[in-house]
Amino acid sequence: MSKDRKTNPDAAVDDYEQPFLDHLIELRTRILRSLGLVALLFIPFYYYSTPLFEWVAAPLLSVLPEGTKMIATQVASPFLVPFKLSAYCALFLGVPFLLHQLWGFIAPGLYRHEKKFAYPLLFSSIVLFYCGLIFAYYLVFPLVFEFFYKVAPSVAEVTPDITYYLDFIMKMFLAFGLAFEIPVATFLLAWTGISTADSMAKKRPYVIIGCFVVGMLMTPPDVVSQLLLAIPTWLLFEFGVIMARFVEKRDSKEEPEKSNL
Repeated sequence: MSKDRKTNPDAAVDDYEQPFLDHLIELRTRILRSLGLVALLFIPFYYYSTPLFEWVAAPLLSVLPEGTKMIATQVASPFLVPFKLSAYCALFLGVPFLLHQLWGFIAPGLYRHEKKFAYPLLFSSIVLFYCGLIFAYYLVFPLVFEFFYKVAPSVAEVTPDITYYLDFIMKMFLAFGLAFEIPVATFLLAWTGISTADSMAKKRPYVIIGCFVVGMLMTPPDVVSQLLLAIPTWLLFEFGVIMARFVEKRDSKEEPEKSNL
């Protein structure tokens, strides 16, 4: 290793160039590892699929009359629903490993100061994703299901289908998990210089409208679930703008120090 590389590790990043085919081979290896982990996690989830479905159905069953059971209107539903639920759970639980594989693929092309920010971003994105899932299960689901049950006509008997219920909750989980990633997205916009905190703050009215539009598209057609997605999304955007200002102040302090060196 040359003297320049020892004194400046970023020089090694500039000098290191891997053939395109090697990139594809590494990408394939990491994808296979990710699929292998998801398949491995799938096995215990499928074994305990019955208590697992009882757990995810608890927010709905808690607002229905005691003794109410869900129904399966399709022939293959008793098999496909536990299978899909186990696959979703394996994927959600494997998110840290999947992101780690993604990080391992792009890390060699990052400079030292980029890696310094990437580690906290990787950790925070994982935490925020799981916070979105927890927020949806413990706060959104009870309120939404109670609202649905109360507005149901008295002549109708509420007997939810397990297939539609699984599709509904997974759509909600994904919506809230991604919505909680907004602070990371705004941070990256400021960090990469694509946008600034002031620029994002000036677009606040459009962001608020966009939050409600996304809430309308990603949730059922009721006001409660739309508000429960739109309002936290907007607040997370405001938090992301604050973090973006912090990044800009930090960069402005580091630039004079670099120029003096």
